[in-house]
This record gives sequence, C-alpha cells and structure tokens, in this order.
Amino acid sequence: MASVPTWGVADPKMITLPPTRREDVVDVLHGIEVPDPYRWLESGESGDSSRSIEVAQWVAAQNNITRQALDARPDRGRWVEHLSALMALPTVLGCKLVGDQLFVLERGRGADQFALVVRCAVDRDVAPRMLLDPARSAADAAVAIDWFEPSPDGTMVALGLSEGGTENSVLRLLDVQTATLNPLRIPNTRAASVAWKPDSTAFWYARYPADDQYNRHIRYHLLGSDPVDDPVVFDRLPTAESWPDVNVSPDGRYLLIEMLVGWGRIDAHLLDLHSSTWSTVIEGIDAQSSFTFDHNRLLGVTTFDAPNGRIIAAPLDGPDVANWQTIVAERSDVVVGHPAIVGDTLLHTASRAAVDTVEQRTLDGDLTGSLDRLGVVAVQQIVSSPSSAHGFLTVASFDSPVTVWRYGVGVGVGDRDGVSELERWAPDAASSAELPALTVTQHTYPSLDGTEIGLFLIHRADVVPSPSVVTVLNGYGGFAISESPAWVPNLVAWCGAGGVWAIAGLRGGYEHGERWHRAGRRANKQNVFDDFHAAGDWLVAQGHASHERLALVGGSNGGLLVGAALTQRPDLARAVWCAVPLLDMVRFPKFLIAKLWTDEYGDPDIADEFAWLLAYSPYHNVEMGGSYPAVLFTTAEGDTRVDPLHARKMAALLQASAAEQRERPVLLQQSGRAGHGVGKPASMRVTEGADVLSFLAWQLGGES
Repeated sequence: MASVPTWGVADPKMITLPPTRREDVVDVLHGIEVPDPYRWLESGESGDSSRSIEVAQWVAAQNNITRQALDARPDRGRWVEHLSALMALPTVLGCKLVGDQLFVLERGRGADQFALVVRCAVDRDVAPRMLLDPARSAADAAVAIDWFEPSPDGTMVALGLSEGGTENSVLRLLDVQTATLNPLRIPNTRAASVAWKPDSTAFWYARYPADDQYNRHIRYHLLGSDPVDDPVVFDRLPTAESWPDVNVSPDGRYLLIEMLVGWGRIDAHLLDLHSSTWSTVIEGIDAQSSFTFDHNRLLGVTTFDAPNGRIIAAPLDGPDVANWQTIVAERSDVVVGHPAIVGDTLLHTASRAAVDTVEQRTLDGDLTGSLDRLGVVAVQQIVSSPSSAHGFLTVASFDSPVTVWRYGVGVGVGDRDGVSELERWAPDAASSAELPALTVTQHTYPSLDGTEIGLFLIHRADVVPSPSVVTVLNGYGGFAISESPAWVPNLVAWCGAGGVWAIAGLRGGYEHGERWHRAGRRANKQNVFDDFHAAGDWLVAQGHASHERLALVGGSNGGLLVGAALTQRPDLARAVWCAVPLLDMVRFPKFLIAKLWTDEYGDPDIADEFAWLLAYSPYHNVEMGGSYPAVLFTTAEGDTRVDPLHARKMAALLQASAAEQRERPVLLQQSGRAGHGVGKPASMRVTEGADVLSFLAWQLGGES
C-alpha cells in the first residue's frame, strides 16, 4: 500500500467566510408562510444575467475559502497519494455479450476515464481491443460514454457521449472493425434505451423532444436516414415524467416497452410488429416488473402479488397478468435484476440483506444450484446471448474493484477442485500489496419504532472499532435502491488508514423488497431519518464509535438524508459530507428533472404532501444560533439531476445560522466540468476524495 496518514489530533483553523446577502423572501403556501432568504442563489430561474454573475462571484469566493482551508490540511497530499493508487486499479462499469464478443466499459490501469473495449468471450488470453476512449476528446478527460448497445451482428455499437458530467447524451454509432465513429449524431438521448433489429439495419431508441426534460418517446431509426424524420413508435405516457425503455425479441417480431410510471410502478406493453397489434403485459398496477424474451414467452421478475419478487412466465400471444404463470415463487430472499438464460439454464439474482447470490434453475424454475462462492458481493448484472454458451456476471465488493466473471454450463472451470462453473474474466486481480485486508461484518440494530435495520461494518483486519477510532456512517434509503457491496475508493482509503466505515440499510431502499421501499417513501420518509439516527446511536451504545469521532456521509438522496440528520439530530456526529444534495423540499420539483421524484417524495403543490415535506426539509429546519456539525457541501455546475442551488442555499443558511464556526466550519465546493457523479474522470474523483477525507480527518481529530 501507499503511505497513508495515521490518526492524530486535529488542529482546527479559523475560517473567514465571505458575506452573503440575505433577502426578505416569503412565500405563502397552503396558508403557511415559508421564508426563503437565499432565493437569489437559485440564479438563472428569473433569467436575470446580473444575478447569475453575482451568484458566480459568490461561488468563486466560497470555492476560494474552501480551497484555502483544505489545501492547508497537512495530510491532504497523502490522501491524494493513496486515492490515486486505488483509482489507478482497473475496474468495470458494465458489459454486453454478442456471440463470442464481450463488449466491456472498463477503466484500465492508470486510465482517467471508462473506455469501451471488446474482449473475446471464449478465450481469456486473447488481448482486449480498444474501441473508444472518450477521455481523448477533452484535455480534462471529462467526456464519458453514458450507455452503449452493440448490434446483433457485433459490427456496430450505438452509444451515448456527454461532456462535463451533464449526462445529456448524443447518440453515436461506432464501427467495431475500424474503431471509428460514424457521422450520425442524435441529441437528446439521455440514458437512452436502444433495441437493434436482428439484421442490424435499424434500431428503436428512447429520445426526448428538444428543450424538454420530460416526454421521453420511443422512435425508430433506419441506418442512413435523417434522424429528424425518425417516426415515433410509442408515446402513450400516463404522465410527462414516465420513462419508457425498449427491447426487441431475438427474431424481431415483438417490441417490448417497459415504462417506469412511478418508483413502485412499471407498466409494460408488447407490440406484434407483424400485425401492428399492441398487447398489455401489465398496466396501472403498483408493482415493479422487468422482462426478457425466451422463445415464445416472456420471463419476468415482478413484485405484483409478491413484494419480495417472483419470477413469472407470460405467453407472447397473451401476455397480460391473467395468463402469468409463477415459475419461482416469492420467499424471504428478494429477487432482483433481470433473469438471464444461458443454454438451458435460468440464472437470476437472489438478495439477502443486500448480499447477492446467483441461483441456477431449469427453464421451468426448478433450483439446480447456486453460485455462492463470490463472498459478500452485489451482482450488478447478468448478461447472456442466444448464440453463446456462456453468461457473464458483473460483480462488486467492498474490498476490490468491480470484476466480470464468466459462467459456462457444465464446463467446470475456475475453481481448484474443477467443479465450479465460474471463472474470473476481467480485469486482472489487484495484488495483495495494492489493497488493504478489510473485514466486513453484518449487524442489525433497532430503529426508533423497533424495526430491525441491517448495517455493514467495514474496517482493516487489525482494527477494532471503538470510541477512539474515527468512524464514517453512510446511508441512502430511497428509490428502492439497496445499499449493497460496492467498490468505493474513499471507503477503502479511509479503512486502510485505520478508520471504520459503517453503511446502514435504511427503509426506502430495497434490502428487504418492495414493502421495505414503501416503508420509507412519501409520508413514511421520516422512518428513513429515524433509521439513520438510530444507526449512529447504536454504534455509540455498542462501543464501536463516539459522537465526537463520527462523521455522516451521503450523496444525492443520501445528501438529503445527512441534511435531515444534521438539522434533526445535530448532536449525532461531529462532521458531515453532504454531496450533490436535495435540500429544499418545498421548491425541488421546479428544477431540472426533479418532477421525476415527486412520486417518491411527494408533491409540494398538494397540501397534505407539502406538510410532510416541509416538516423535514433541511433548508427549512435550520435554527438561528444552533450548534451544528462541521459540514462540507460538494456539488457541480454540470449536475443535470440535482440543481447545485440546493447546496448553495443550505451552505449560506448554515453559515449565517450556525454557532461555533471557528471549530466547525461550513464549507462549499462547487466544481466545474462535473455533474452528479456519472462520467467523472478518476483524477477529479481523487481531488474530491482527498478534499473529503482530509476534511473528515481534520474535524474528527484524525489527521497527522
């Protein structure tokens, strides 16, 4: 391992903050006066260019103060060194299989950005071939491949490119043989779904209207034609925020539309392209469902009548719910992800308290075995191809970078006794000298209402969690997303230096299925915050941590989580990292794509929902003169999901309100050429990570 800091005693320095103008802005909403003294920091909403300039100047002053404070930390250089070594390790973002070609989005050793490579799916010794390295398109490497989809013949790849972290993809076509981009450019293809015709002459894809962040439609593009004229194939959206994706059967006869209508509801429709007839698979039912084609039927994972998930089969000539047949029944383990078919074997992921196992079954659903030797992992995807005898798994863990494993039916490869059907495929494993030996344990603790919550506790093998050890508590709790094992260099660096990292599996996630999700959304959102507070209190009560040496960390919806924690329980922790956060829960739907989230949080235009949002909205619950933790807000001007205004307004309010600014500073870092996190180059991640870890070490008394 690289040289890392040892824990010592912090030496806080006085932070002199720039003045921030406070305005007398008060809205009357549903009969309630709601102050908003830093409305002007929302900037461009009014179109006032002078105000935008003023906001830019304010941000520059804040950034300058933050840089002075963090660059002065004596251990920052060592965090850079350690994080640079970890970020240099090869890792994978995802893969797609076409016959004997495995297309992989991977960041090679020492690379700054994820690149698209093609690997041989049958011979691991064949060297991978670079197809596109987007980092070469910008001096700061801030161009990213957002998504990709190879053609069925493997000669082309449709992919999305965006710059500066915006995720505003432009669809491009890549020639696999020459590794060159076709002149075709289709804008407004954010997070696009693409389904190729079997003969690779055309594709269906998701696209937005120009200057519209909603009303996503499915269109059809014939290669060589002008995309301006691409016809709309599907636009029957229940709401403008509905999110349709597209898939096509291997024989090209059926087109499947899966449409997220709410965070607990996915509708699906099937088009017979021969007869131009639409059939409903599922519609208007609060259930999450996803499907894949299997000859004359659909195989699907659904929470309909099964909150923990079940696997069903539906005939293509009558796919509605009345004809569904359960082939894998619901049980205590949660069924997650898309099932995959490799030969005559059905592979699917079963999750228990956020730790995944891959189960092997017959096509009728009978269990034949499980691939459970991977340890404490999350299986991010399973991919297969009708023309391949292999499947590939993308697997994440806390203690090593994301890897791709190959599954082969009855080939008996990759294990010492010759009976396993798994083989590590890419990339090469890091050496033991490059990674600290980490211990991962799972615990449960009671929340405020007695509900048992799961928690991962991670630390170096020779470290014993105690009140004297600096500890980070992390969580998310929303959008049916589990806090599963993941490769997080900040975590590994922190633990490698002797710290402890705890991750709570809060309600609102998917650790225990759809009931768990619903127990932490909308009117139940306070449960999530209570779960998180209880995690910190439990760590202290068990002697694993102390409030004075505890930090809270969260991003995006997790930024809302730690924002609520610092306002509801300012005594819980000494320091907070609040990243790309959502903090003004009264005005959030007005900005960027945030109307997508009213189904999860509630709509402030509705009186009852406004009431529960206002009750926990961090921006509206700061008390003047309150004693708050030290806080580092990080955001980015290229974020097209959560507007940076949330971090700006909250930072200004806390700076004006919080006592003890001498020892508990409130800092803001708004980055340029970056977004919500997707597509951020490794070098930028190192810079941010070093800022965060040196800030936490400083505040917890852990720098040297």
